[in-house]
Amino acid sequence: MSHDHLRKEVDESGGGSILRRYSSPVVSAKTSVSMKYELKNLATGKVAELNALSGTLGPDALDISHLNRDLGVFTYDPGFMATASTESKITYIDGDAGVLLYRGYPVEQLAAQSSFLEVANLLIHGSLPTNAQLREFQTSITRHTMVNEHLLRFFQGFHHNAHPMAMVSAVVASMAAFYHDTMDTHDPRHREIFAHRIIAKLPTIAAAAYKHTLGQPFIYPRNDLSYCANMLNMFFAVPCEAYAIDPVAAQAIELLFILHADHEQNASTSTVRLAGSTGANPYAAISAGVSALWGPAHGGANEAVLDMLDTIGSAANVGKFLTRVKDKSDSVRLMGFGHRVYKNFDPRAKIIRAMCYRVLDKLGIGNDPLFELALILEEIALKDEYFVSRKLYPNVDFYSGIIYSALGIPRSMFTVLFAIARTAGWVAHWQEMVSDPHMRIGRPRQLYAGPRQRDYQPIAARSA
Repeated sequence: MSHDHLRKEVDESGGGSILRRYSSPVVSAKTSVSMKYELKNLATGKVAELNALSGTLGPDALDISHLNRDLGVFTYDPGFMATASTESKITYIDGDAGVLLYRGYPVEQLAAQSSFLEVANLLIHGSLPTNAQLREFQTSITRHTMVNEHLLRFFQGFHHNAHPMAMVSAVVASMAAFYHDTMDTHDPRHREIFAHRIIAKLPTIAAAAYKHTLGQPFIYPRNDLSYCANMLNMFFAVPCEAYAIDPVAAQAIELLFILHADHEQNASTSTVRLAGSTGANPYAAISAGVSALWGPAHGGANEAVLDMLDTIGSAANVGKFLTRVKDKSDSVRLMGFGHRVYKNFDPRAKIIRAMCYRVLDKLGIGNDPLFELALILEEIALKDEYFVSRKLYPNVDFYSGIIYSALGIPRSMFTVLFAIARTAGWVAHWQEMVSDPHMRIGRPRQLYAGPRQRDYQPIAARSA
């Protein structure tokens, strides 16, 4: 495109280069080019033109794919804070406005009116299913919940106190050995079978991991129960007596699963994409996502909330604890408040807060010291100018940890439930990536800061 379309110039120089912006006519393409930027090395005068790619919502992204060719440099962005690693049509987040959209639908609407399996179908296929399509999807998921008996025997190799996430990650990876016959990733039908299998079987695998830690017999799935009710039954039922599923508990799990179903290009989703870009078996890619989610900085945040409450101890200690939080020289952190993406109130937290109170009321445990402490901490933090001015509002992890604990789910299982929900998003992103004819293997570059080339020294010639 010609620079005849020059309208304005913006100096964003860092000292050694200058970035100028030129508006360009929008082109008809997969992603439109809204304008061009010019990056200039002030020392050499070399210039690189960068297309600004525009999506349907959100900031433009500069195409830097030719930057090394044109200027001989890479971009440096630790943590990928300002890097768009892919183009996606699945989830959109506006952190400043507190907006979360699944395929364009506000999560608030889906949480109020939809079900987890409908949301999973939406994420994978891109549009809300018809009644017939949803029934077909639900039936397929229900019919795939059982796990091969040989696969269940894997649990006998784990120690009784093995972390459930370690067991789930290992067993999911081993599914590649059981279902290798329908894993042609170029076959849409095979991709669909994989999607249904992993979404259907993960609650069964998770429940088996939980039962293994208790030393109790595995409980098989029931086709007459809903997805979330079935999971609760496999978790808490025992062969010697009937188990009554609390409908409020099932509704709470359903809501949490919807809110956790996807969250754009987060660490675990990016891990699934990166592993999947190699052509690896998708069960192995999902297993990698499970392992990434296990990290306390990612999926383990709700467990950290309960640990924090234990540390505080009682309502009398809340003021002292918050004083330590405000002290920059103190390493104490307020867990479950604020979010790396949301600079406003986490939209998911608004929804789950009401369910949290409903669960505590239904179970009659609102006066439990731990839950009472959590609600006092919430009340004080929401009124404290220090936290309000910094927009450190309770996030979804604060309330989800309280709900899971109230339902009798041990802390070691919190992230496992997160993984069950997030599998829908992982599958959707994997499907989107492998079905793209332009898919390329992920290969980040680096800024090398190690030794320059040097010669090998015989051991006798080396000094201490």
